This record gives sequence, C-alpha cells and structure tokens, in this order.
Amino acid sequence: MSEAPRPSHDEARHVLPRSHDDQSQRSTSPSSDLPSAQEARAALDEVRREVAKAVVGQDAAVSALLVALLARGHVLLEGVPGVAKTLLVRSLAEALSVDSKRVQFTPDLMPGDITGSMLYDAGTSAFEFREGPVFTNLLLADEINRTPPKTQAALLEALAERQVSVDGRTYALPTPFLVAATQNPVEFEGTYTLPEAQLDRFLMRITLPVPERDAEIEIVRRHAQGFDPRRMQSADLRAVATPAHLEAASRAVESVRVDADVAAYIVDLARATRGSAAVQLGVSPRGSTALMAVSRAWAWLSGRDFVTPDDVRSLAQVTLAHRIVLRSEAEMDGLDAAQVLDQAVRSVAVPR
Repeated sequence: MSEAPRPSHDEARHVLPRSHDDQSQRSTSPSSDLPSAQEARAALDEVRREVAKAVVGQDAAVSALLVALLARGHVLLEGVPGVAKTLLVRSLAEALSVDSKRVQFTPDLMPGDITGSMLYDAGTSAFEFREGPVFTNLLLADEINRTPPKTQAALLEALAERQVSVDGRTYALPTPFLVAATQNPVEFEGTYTLPEAQLDRFLMRITLPVPERDAEIEIVRRHAQGFDPRRMQSADLRAVATPAHLEAASRAVESVRVDADVAAYIVDLARATRGSAAVQLGVSPRGSTALMAVSRAWAWLSGRDFVTPDDVRSLAQVTLAHRIVLRSEAEMDGLDAAQVLDQAVRSVAVPR
C-alpha cells in the first residue's frame, strides 16, 4: 500500500485555549472566535513536528491522520507489531490537546463495551446511560480484526453518523471525532476479517512501514536516552493546537475548489475500477466522494485553495484500494487490489 504524501509549511507556535463540545457534530462557536486559516495551517504543521518527538519515521502516517481529521473521516492503520501505531495516535492527541481512549479488541468484547449501556441506578431507581470509550475525540480501536463481527458492527453507526443509539435514544459523539483502527496483517489465527461494508466506512487505509535504518538507529538512541513509549511525559510533548484550530481548518477545506475536469477525473478513476475484469466489486460513489474530500484536505494543507490531478493520483491508493473486492480467480493469479488500482489509474487520461 502506498503512503500518503507529506506537506511542508512555515513554522508557527500559535496556541489557543482548549475548546470542546461533547454534544454537537460541529463547533457552535461563531467563525470570528476561531483562528484564521493561516493560523490553523501553521498550528497543524507544528503538530507534525511535535509528534515527531515521539514517533520516528512515520511522517506520512501523521499527515494522513491530519487529512482524515480535516475531512471528518476515519483511518485503518496496518503494519507489523512494533511500528508505533498506538504511540502515533496517543502522541497526536497530546499535540492536538484532545481526549483519546484506547480499546483492545478481543474475542469476548461486547458491543456495549464500546458504545456504552443502560445501567440501573439504585439511588434514583432508574436506568441511566453510561458512556462507553467511543465517547472521546481520538479512539484507538486496537486490533479491530480480533473481535467478532457483532462487536465490529457496533462501530458502524459511530463511524458513519458520529452518534450512538442505545435503548431508543441517540447520543451525539464529541467533535472532533476520529477512529483509528489497527490491524496486524501478518496474523490470521483468531482474527475476523472486516466485511466490505465496514472497510468502506474508513476514509483511508494507511500502512505503517518498518522504519529505514537511520530512523531505527534514532529510535534506539532515544530509548537509550530514557524515552519510554509507555510514559508520554518522557517525550516532552506539548499541546500546540486545539479543537478550534481543527474546526477552522475543516471550514477552510470546505472552500477548496474542485474544478469540473478534476471532479470528472475522480469519477473516471472510480469507474475504471468497476470495469476491470479482475474486480468483483469496484469503488462506489462513496469512494469517489472520499477521494475528493481527502484531495481537498491535502491541497489545503499544502497551501493551495484548489485541487490538482496530482493530489488525486497521490491519494488514490490509500483512499480507494481497500474498497475494491477482487474475483477469486484474480487473487489466485497473484493480483491484489493495489495492482488493479494502479492499472485503473494508468488507464485514465489525466486532465490538463
């Protein structure tokens, strides 16, 4: 799986007071109370540098998580054990000054263990709702493929609607809200493959590679100097951005221009996957809109107010490949979704 690209901006250290509304999908603050778009972009660039204090060699994954936050989507993180998937999410939450929770998915985990449940209060002689760990800003769903489909499905409403329904009542999730679900691609015993419908709910699938030699030397050096990933304070991370910066950035992304020929290019890429003889199920219109959303977020992070075909091409793999289901005979021939998508991308003319 290809990696997401990485932005580059001028340094800045602008920090505003923390702002968090647990009961609304969007901030209710007037635009005048938010940072400017320039301040928001500079703060998010500072977030990347701050996270690098704890996570070495995964800059593309940090950028991808920021893109997902701005596009109001969710991310599936894959990689072998020990490439800092958990540390990445925890460090990002520290730098953004948002709440985070971690759920270890196991075969005996129940849906209510994630969403919350109704509990009897002896003091009031009534049932009341106790929130589950999904009520947070950044939820790390660790090893999501180790829990049965019933519990995996408990996340579907949260992923799609940013809400939880329990006993006939609906509870809004906090803003911002992002689920970063991890999978270990080398273990299959005792795992439950995510169904296509749930994979399609993730905006992007990111593979965290094993760091290059120099990066791994730096990791070992930091550990020798006292860094402990179990103690975040050892990384000396600072909160350099806030939910207000994220809200200002998300609003700015909504104004990024997508010209008609670029929109047509996105649609043609999706349609090309549907016409492949190796594909059983190609990219749906949800995938097309997802590619547009991440392209706009990436363009804005790169300092532009318009999307280019290069933005679309560079993000096609991480946004579309996990939405493709191959025919069994294609898999037996050794093809994978990434190769099929590459063929589709090459078959579509790039607009000038």
